[in-house]
Amino acid sequence: MLLSEQLYEIALECRDLFLEGFYSNQDVKYKGTVDLVTEYDVAIEKHLSLKLKEKFPEYVLVGEENTKEMHYPSRAIYIDPIDGTTNFVHGIEHCAISIGMWKEGVPVAALVYNPVLEECFRADAGKGAYLNGKALHVSTQTSLQQSLVATGFPYTKVQRGKDYEWVLKNISNLLPITRDIRRLGSASLDMCYLAQGKFDVYYECNLKPWDVAAGILIVQEAGGKITNGYAKPYMFSDNVLVATNTLVHNELLENFVQY
Repeated sequence: MLLSEQLYEIALECRDLFLEGFYSNQDVKYKGTVDLVTEYDVAIEKHLSLKLKEKFPEYVLVGEENTKEMHYPSRAIYIDPIDGTTNFVHGIEHCAISIGMWKEGVPVAALVYNPVLEECFRADAGKGAYLNGKALHVSTQTSLQQSLVATGFPYTKVQRGKDYEWVLKNISNLLPITRDIRRLGSASLDMCYLAQGKFDVYYECNLKPWDVAAGILIVQEAGGKITNGYAKPYMFSDNVLVATNTLVHNELLENFVQY
């Protein structure tokens, strides 16, 4: 059985808990001014961590809700129990469990599972990317002007600092020269939609490894390209991630405001 299929089996055990939370009134707490966490984030991560530790004892687990200090183990499983918690709390279906396995600095398996829509995106290194068993391929769009762009806003926006200014400058630059820009609120799913060909571009700043560890491999296995804002290979420590269908990557970066 492929690694991504094993990840799916574990995530599937959390389906009922995820749906229970989605359709109920959650106990919401705040990690920051607008950064939410619910009892379901905590419960799902706890269950995932237990099962993943049993299945893959040689890997270090790095989860959103239990990681106090960021680290990048040589063998790591990055867990986001609910990517898109704000959507989850507000009953918006764009939210998912995200699990990315990395070994020696490269992704080896990925799963992004949305129990609300029953969408299972998965990938294994060198074996392609899939949605519910159907192979994924990025779009063939060659014009940035006709490209649909996805992005996100960092929680630090409330401070109106460098991140906030960078977001506004890039929207100002890109909005007139693209088809349009979408902000749906889940980095992992945005990247899966890029892999599916729904989006042609995705970019964002100040992402955490658990936001993108799974999406990176899914995009790459679907034929997409991922770099930082300077066209260099993306590292978790980089401020900016840029993902495209490959064909519009250079044109995008030519019009990009550097962080």
